[in-house]
Amino acid sequence: MALFPIEDYPGLMVCDLFGEDSYFADADLFWEKQNATIAARRDAYLEAGWAEVVVLEPGQYFHSWDHEKTPKKKGGKVVITVSHRGEVECHEGWLSHKEARRARGKADAGEEADTPAKPSRPELSGPMQNYVDLHRHAAVRAAMLDHAGTALRLMVAHAITGSGLWHVRPGPQRAANEAVAASLANGKAEAAFAEKRRAVLALLNMADENRTVAGGKSDDHATASVFARLLALPDEDVMRALTIVMGETLQAGSVVVEALGNHLNVDIGACWQPDEAFFDLIRDREIANAMLADIAGKHVADGNVSEKVKTQKKIIRDFLCGENGRHKVDQWLPRRMKVPAETYTGRGGFRTADQWAKVRALFGSE
Repeated sequence: MALFPIEDYPGLMVCDLFGEDSYFADADLFWEKQNATIAARRDAYLEAGWAEVVVLEPGQYFHSWDHEKTPKKKGGKVVITVSHRGEVECHEGWLSHKEARRARGKADAGEEADTPAKPSRPELSGPMQNYVDLHRHAAVRAAMLDHAGTALRLMVAHAITGSGLWHVRPGPQRAANEAVAASLANGKAEAAFAEKRRAVLALLNMADENRTVAGGKSDDHATASVFARLLALPDEDVMRALTIVMGETLQAGSVVVEALGNHLNVDIGACWQPDEAFFDLIRDREIANAMLADIAGKHVADGNVSEKVKTQKKIIRDFLCGENGRHKVDQWLPRRMKVPAETYTGRGGFRTADQWAKVRALFGSE
C-alpha cells in the first residue's frame, strides 16, 4: 500500500515463508512516510490549480453518490481517501450536490462559467471568529491607551460619520459562550484596560468601578456635571478619559479595529497566549495541520496530515510546553492573531483579513 519508495523505509520488513507477501514491522514509521507522501500529493494538486484538496481521516469513505462530477475549471475539488490499511485513492473533480447547485445558480445568473464554486466551509467558525474579534479588539484598544492623539482623531471621525456604537454607548463585548467570556476576562489586555478605566472613573467622581465611563442615559444634568469636572482637569487627565471612552465605543469585529491595530503596530503576542478556549474552538483538521506546520515545521505537519484534529492539537500543545520529547517553542502567535491578520487557507471566510484587505491601501500598507 506504500506510496513512497520502499528503499526510503529504514525499518524492518516482515515476509511470509515463501516471500510472496510482506508488511511493515513499524506501523508508526510507515504512517509517517505515507502521510508525508499524501501531503506531497495534496500540495501537487494545489499547485496544479485545484481549488481545494480534502484529505479524509483513515477509514472515512468518499460517497460519490452524494457528489457530482465537476471539472477543475468550475471549482471541482479533489478528495483523498485513506484506508486503515494505508490504501490511498484520489477522487478528482467532485462537488457535493449543494455546492454543484450553487455553482449552476451562479452560471444561470450570468456569472462567468469558470468562476469557482463558493467554498463549502469558511476558515473560521462563528465562535472562533467571535473569539478572535474580542481578543484583537482588547489588544488594540489597550495599545491605544498610550496614543491619545490617535484616539482623538478617531473620536472625531466617529462624531462626523457615526457608527454602530455612537449614540453614545459602550460596546457590549458579547461572547459566544462562557469559555470565550472567561478567556477575555482573564486576558492581560482586558485587565490593563480595566485598571486604567477605574482610575478615570475616580477622576470623574464616578465611584462605581464596575460601570463604564461612556453609556450615560443622555441626561442633561449629568452631562453638565461631567463637563464641569472635565473643565477642572488638566489636559493630560482629559486625554486619559478620552482614550477610555474611545476604547469603550470601539466596535469589536469592525474594520476600524484592524485599521487602528495596524497603525499602532500592535503586538497581540505581548498580551495574549493560546489558551484552552482557543484550542477548543479549533475543529478544522486542515487548519490544525497548518498551525502544526507553523510551530513544528512542514516535515512534522506532513507526517500527521491525516491524524485527527485532537491529535494534532495535542502535538501543538507539546511544542508550546516542551513536553513528550518536543522542543519548547516560545512566543508562537497564530496567523489569525497577528497584525495584520493572515490566513491559513485560500477558502475565505475570515472576516478580519477580508475587511483589512479592502482598506489597507488607504493606510499605506501593501
